[in-house]
Amino acid sequence: MSYFRITLHRSSIGLPQRTRGVLAALGLRKRSQTVFHPVSPQSAGMILKVKELVKVKEVDRALSPAEIRAERRPEAGFWVEKAVPR
Repeated sequence: MSYFRITLHRSSIGLPQRTRGVLAALGLRKRSQTVFHPVSPQSAGMILKVKELVKVKEVDRALSPAEIRAERRPEAGFWVEKAVPR
């Protein structure tokens, strides 16, 4: 079963109540929040209503909150991207 990975990219401040209601129905409250919904016509319709505000990917499985957090965490340490001539 595949899922939509939906991330709120833009804020809903100043938008009509109807648009904010669609975001609430999707479970999105804060920017950069990610939710997973099964692929269905209902989910696709809600996504189309707010397509300018969200980023959507189709994934094979829903990730747990801990997996999402680990995915966003940078690796420890640092990289020297370009040596500065001295």
